[in-house]
Amino acid sequence: MRSRLLPLLIILMAGVLLALGFPLAVSVAAAQQQKVVVDRIDDTARFASLAQFVTKRVTGSRVVRDTDERRETLQKELDFYHDVYGIKAGVFYRDGGPMAHAPGNWFLPSDGQVRDAFEEALRSRGSHDPEQVWPWQRGRLSVATPVIRDGDVVAVVVTDSPTGRMRSQTLRGWLLIAAGESAAMLLAVGAALRLTGWVLRPVRVLDATTHDIATGSLKSRVAAAGGPPELRRLARSFNEMADNVQDVLEQQRAFVADASHQLRNPLSALLLRIELLALELPEGNEEVASVRTEGKRLAQVLDDLLDLALAEHAAADLSLADIGELAAERVGAWRPLADERGVRLTGDCPATTGWADPVALSSALDAVIDNALKFTPEGEAVHVSVAFSAAATTVVVTDGGPGLTEDELARVGDRFWRSNRHQNVRGSGLGLSISRALLAAGGGTLTYARHEPRGLKVTVSVPRSEPVPQAR
Repeated sequence: MRSRLLPLLIILMAGVLLALGFPLAVSVAAAQQQKVVVDRIDDTARFASLAQFVTKRVTGSRVVRDTDERRETLQKELDFYHDVYGIKAGVFYRDGGPMAHAPGNWFLPSDGQVRDAFEEALRSRGSHDPEQVWPWQRGRLSVATPVIRDGDVVAVVVTDSPTGRMRSQTLRGWLLIAAGESAAMLLAVGAALRLTGWVLRPVRVLDATTHDIATGSLKSRVAAAGGPPELRRLARSFNEMADNVQDVLEQQRAFVADASHQLRNPLSALLLRIELLALELPEGNEEVASVRTEGKRLAQVLDDLLDLALAEHAAADLSLADIGELAAERVGAWRPLADERGVRLTGDCPATTGWADPVALSSALDAVIDNALKFTPEGEAVHVSVAFSAAATTVVVTDGGPGLTEDELARVGDRFWRSNRHQNVRGSGLGLSISRALLAAGGGTLTYARHEPRGLKVTVSVPRSEPVPQAR
């Protein structure tokens, strides 16, 4: 969620900063140019005041020394102005002829920006705002001011300025803006990280706790964390719900255990009375034999229920065990029964280690091997093999029985579930459920699959690295 929320916040903040930065950059460029234009207008106005009283003019192409002191003063000012600032400046009559100009080889061009400014000043108007010069352009800036005498425009003062310094100043201002925006962006990203962390931390804690509970650690709770009040209230509500669910499950387990224990005594008394009644009946009475069988089956169901309740409640006593040795031991223990039924029980159990509760793993293997021997016909084989990978050690039990359909594979291991094809086979339907509960307490798993060409493949897996035991 953070990876989706954080880019959205960053994009929004970047958009806001850019929306503010672009107008500010344009404003800085316009302000720099306006400052230059105002300076040039002041300069041209000063030259216009000097040129206003110049009466003599150089005519034709004759080079005549002008004795008018005002013209000499104007020319000196223009020369000094050009020498100091490098700006071309001149005063030109209405017909474009020069009154004074600097440098000496600069005259009024016939077209271009300078000519446009001159023509506009002839109409008794100052220069309009020149076109904006951007830092990447090498343009020049022209400003013109009319020289008015007795209400008439007699000449025009024109300046043609280089823009290098102005563009440098604009670029420097833009760099300051970019630095400020970058700093603001970094600050905004830091604030977004803190904000998303503050908002999403309770969500991450809640997600982790939910996963722990879903995988069987019912005692996990959401730790107190910061965040918005709504999420803190959600965390408290979740803890209350988890407490209620755990209480209900504990009550259910206690009920199953107590019911199994309490029913065991009257059932034992009932079976004893049946045995006493059988003494009064003829030997081999079918009804008595049927009652005995059902009574023993009921006793087995009660014992399995009690074992299941204890398995789901107990914590695993994990240790690093030799899984190959343990599996070989269980194969040896079940081989006499397999031989009696005419089933070949073989094992390939190399030495390898894994973290498991030896008692729980032995019980699970007993249930799986017993189940395989029940459904494997005479002359077929049951094979137990041990293998390992980087993460887990597995014990695979395959049989040559009828196997299960896809629908049956999805349900195998459920409590009291038995295939309709195997209802006449002895059992309560709880053995595999007990095995799964015992393995899960230590981080192990029990999975089922088809075995080709026929039969069932059961895989018991335990971790190779020490897991955190989960209380059931």
